[in-house]
Amino acid sequence: MQLVVKPVEIFGRSVINFLTALGDVWLFFYRVLYRIVTPPFRPYLLLEQLYIIGAQSLSVVSLVGLFTGAVLAVQGEYTLSKFGATGFTGSAIALSLIRELGPVLTALMVSGRAGSAMTAELGIMKITEQIDALRAMAVDPLRHLMVPRVLAATISVPLLTAVFNVVGIAGGYAIGVWNLGLPSGTFMTQMMHAVQDVDVISGFVKSLVFGISIAGICCYKGWTCGFGAVGVNKATTSAVVTSSVVILVLDYFLTSILTQVFL
Repeated sequence: MQLVVKPVEIFGRSVINFLTALGDVWLFFYRVLYRIVTPPFRPYLLLEQLYIIGAQSLSVVSLVGLFTGAVLAVQGEYTLSKFGATGFTGSAIALSLIRELGPVLTALMVSGRAGSAMTAELGIMKITEQIDALRAMAVDPLRHLMVPRVLAATISVPLLTAVFNVVGIAGGYAIGVWNLGLPSGTFMTQMMHAVQDVDVISGFVKSLVFGISIAGICCYKGWTCGFGAVGVNKATTSAVVTSSVVILVLDYFLTSILTQVFL
């Protein structure tokens, strides 16, 4: 009898722990979102985080975008040449970047660079009791620490995605036209005819959701960080892995939903 009860007990405990953690996450999100829309507002903290999350991520996002566009040009020309359709290389590059690769790769880069730093910083503040010091000085730590980071990530990721797309298309054009010998006029014309407003809106919506998700997950992991260097290490690793998985999962569902909406 005990052999039967033990697995059921383990399963039940796992379900309860999961639901408890899920409830904590949603409560944390609610408290942060409530403080975003209620005064007092601190724009100077937002500007600081915009620089840290957005401006400092610009170089790595641009570099990844440049070589992503270049790879798409090489692979697109190779694949389309089998069907005699190399003239559609430009449209293939633009649609791939704007609808999928731009938002996803930008979010992954921001998660790895800014998200990990965000979690580590908040975790260290917790274990060194700086968050408790803010409460002692009657400063709301959620409003002072979390709100600027969530807002900054929500604003920065769509803007960085736009930069990624532009640089990626430029990289694809440079390789496709100057290296592979594709006609410049055909490349640009097909791209402009293929890209519609719904494609841009779809990519923007994805990047907006990804930005909120990255900031929320990384802030929560830092907020609930365990004590000591091991706790910060685990929280930072968990934040990057969780946000990366969430980005890919959300990408599937958003693609399915947006495709149905705009059909």
